[in-house]
Amino acid sequence: MPPIKRRYLPSLGAFATFEVAAKHLSFTLAAKELNVTQGAVSQQIRLLERALEVPLFIRKHNALELTPEGAGLFHAVTAGLDTISAAVAVLAGDEGPQTVTVSATDGMSLFWLQPLIDSFRSQHPDIGFVVLASDADDTLRNYSEVDIAILCGNERCEVGEELHFLFQEIAQPVCSPGFLAEHGPFDTADAFNRVNLLHLHDRHWSADAIGWQPLGWAEWFRAQGAEWAKAPSSLSTNKVSLLMNATLRSEGMMLGWHHMVRAPIAEGRLVFAHPAPITAGRGNFLNCKKKSLKRPGVAAFVEHLLAATRAQAQG
Repeated sequence: MPPIKRRYLPSLGAFATFEVAAKHLSFTLAAKELNVTQGAVSQQIRLLERALEVPLFIRKHNALELTPEGAGLFHAVTAGLDTISAAVAVLAGDEGPQTVTVSATDGMSLFWLQPLIDSFRSQHPDIGFVVLASDADDTLRNYSEVDIAILCGNERCEVGEELHFLFQEIAQPVCSPGFLAEHGPFDTADAFNRVNLLHLHDRHWSADAIGWQPLGWAEWFRAQGAEWAKAPSSLSTNKVSLLMNATLRSEGMMLGWHHMVRAPIAEGRLVFAHPAPITAGRGNFLNCKKKSLKRPGVAAFVEHLLAATRAQAQG
């Protein structure tokens, strides 16, 4: 079959709308990113399907799937738009925006990502950052502006992405030195039941951008062959930042994720209260868009993150 002549192709705008809808598998989320109505997106897709005389989506109740033809077109359109963007950048004399956009959960952004951004910018002050942090919005990683997404779970790479394993998710009891001096030592797991145990609320673990198996006191006690008494706590919250602040103030003890408590442990503001860590068997990953890696600023920051992770693993 001979290729369709270019003058008979639907508009570039229709293909661009299709690419966003296919990426999200949602007309509603596509409309949100494109700043148009859901009806406008749906209409453009219908017109594109009519022009191509082939269905691109399988419409289910509250869900979309790409047809085989739609999947093939999605890969082709993505590659084509990337090529056009690169060519326009060359014509404009643009070496690439000196801005890196990263998405992550709230806790990861504050306690792991921000210190690495600060150390990177001390060497590259001309590069700015956009950090999209949320425990509630799991669609941020799919936004076209996002260059890098920090993810947790058992991730797989999509077309046009590059995935790097960072580290396992490991948690261990931590408290302030003053709290340990006043209430410790804690020679057994049962000894923890006599002090104020701060913990993450179930709402944290069921948030849309998290949604993975809890790693809390119940799991830690069980791993030690003991049982959490679930005594009243002064703080149960869905925000890791609130939990960390209360622990630093010597209000109680929390399960500290190694990658988030590394700095306060090194500074002596927190200490491990017990030698036993716990892991849920899942990892943290760095998901990079390949087209973003063509920009020197993004590539340099990714290497900075990976180098820091390697150094932390060796230390």
